[in-house]
Amino acid sequence: MSKASIYFTVNKVDGKHDVKQMKRGLDALPGVISVSVNESTNRVAVDFDTTGVQTARIGKQLEQMGYKILDQRLENHVM
Repeated sequence: MSKASIYFTVNKVDGKHDVKQMKRGLDALPGVISVSVNESTNRVAVDFDTTGVQTARIGKQLEQMGYKILDQRLENHVM
């Protein structure tokens, strides 16, 4: 398993409903290990297995949920 983390800054996280929606939508993707959303900084962190899902698919899922991605940063992990 090859693990990576991607960090997104999105246009707006508005309340607990948005946080729950993001977590539910991203957790549904195969290979996603964990999702963390920081409402105050509009940041979303996703840990995932690169053999299950790719970064482009994660970003596309966020956009399909109505969030505009302003910035993203990827970190690969060696295990």
